[in-house]
Amino acid sequence: MKNLTKIITGKKGEDIAVSFLKKKGYRILATNFRCALGEIDIVAQENGDFVFIEVKTRKSGALGYPEQAVGIKKQRKISQVALYYLQVKHLLDANARFDVVAVTMSGSNQDITLIKNAFDFIS
Repeated sequence: MKNLTKIITGKKGEDIAVSFLKKKGYRILATNFRCALGEIDIVAQENGDFVFIEVKTRKSGALGYPEQAVGIKKQRKISQVALYYLQVKHLLDANARFDVVAVTMSGSNQDITLIKNAFDFIS
């Protein structure tokens, strides 16, 4: 049941992130974009930039800040999927960046942190 709880928490966090980003002016293009290389939680556009967004959700600070879970391996995976997305959509000339949305849910409280340009492309 632990994995199911993680999945539910993650999905809730992604839903919270989508609402938050829309209020910030992001246009959501895709959620849970999947290909053989992996998955990106949210693909959006903001001010003409294509933004690939990783959402990390925690129920407490016991394991550290959610954004700390986006390590180099995860950054490389997201970079590869983003490049694939831009290739299949014929957008290789577009401006793109990587953001992280960190969501901490504690009871009915939600703490949402948006980190723009959280990391650079890693090949």
